[in-house]
Amino acid sequence: VAAYTREDYVSMVAKLQRAGGVQAIEINLSCPNVKEGGRTFGGDPRAVEAILAGCRAETDAFLIAKLTPNADAVAIAKGAEAGGADGLSLINTLLGMGIDVERRRPLLAMGMGGLSGPAVKPVALAMTWQVCRATSLPVIGMGGISTWTDAVEFLLAGAHAVQVGTALFSNPLALTEILAGLEDYCRRHGHASIESVIGGLTRGDLIAEGNRE
Repeated sequence: VAAYTREDYVSMVAKLQRAGGVQAIEINLSCPNVKEGGRTFGGDPRAVEAILAGCRAETDAFLIAKLTPNADAVAIAKGAEAGGADGLSLINTLLGMGIDVERRRPLLAMGMGGLSGPAVKPVALAMTWQVCRATSLPVIGMGGISTWTDAVEFLLAGAHAVQVGTALFSNPLALTEILAGLEDYCRRHGHASIESVIGGLTRGDLIAEGNRE
């Protein structure tokens, strides 16, 4: 769900709870807070905590807080956890812009918009790793995932699952190919299931070795 006020977030979650049959709800925290001059909810840990606490009081569904990359992701993740989130998803789109040099105007009507796809993957991967180290909540990683190797990177960084979006516009078979690649990776590396891949980067001296290079 997405909303412009805390009250609307809570109201929509309550309606979904009454409707029944909803197992999980993702709270998109990148929306502008109209009561605070348009500043996004996702940039304020206290606002995030308040939204999640309000939603938590209205539902027993699995609550996922979707985090913006345009803020301190670790601080926001901790705010969501304090508010009662069951899981986190990240990242949402980065702010991007294009300019028509002949007309000297932005290419997008609002000036700036959301950037997704392969260009954001390094940012998404770094933030996923940071958040996974800072919280015990399960994380759904996303942002530029288009191949099975991308998916494995996010899993090694600590994500419990991944989402694929932009890649499907250019390759409708991306999910099938990613699943096949994951199965082959597990087989080649002796993993009985994908669960044993999760967080693999944090084991041993991998991080220490990287810091010494």
